[in-house]
Amino acid sequence: MPRPRLFRKINFNPQVSYFKPQGIPMNNIEIVELTTEEIEAYRLRYLENKDQKQAAQKMHTSASTYQRILYAANCKIANALVNGKAIKIINL
Repeated sequence: MPRPRLFRKINFNPQVSYFKPQGIPMNNIEIVELTTEEIEAYRLRYLENKDQKQAAQKMHTSASTYQRILYAANCKIANALVNGKAIKIINL
C-alpha cells in the first residue's frame, strides 16, 4: 500500500483554470494537466524569486521534494508551449 500523500501548503488560488494557444478550438487540442502544487512551486521560484530551500519551507516540504515538483511543472509547461497544447490547472 503506498504511503499517504502529505499536505503541502498552497498560498495561491488561480483565477483561471485553462490556458490555450490562440486560434485553436478546445476540442482539437491536447491538454496538459498541472496541479496547484506544481503551479505554487513554479510561482515561488519564478515570480517570488525564492531559492529552493526558501520555497520548500513555504510549501512545508523538503527541498528535494520541492525540486521534483518544480521539475515536473517545468516539463509540463515546456511541453505545452513547444507542442501547442492547452494547460489545465487541477486541484488535487
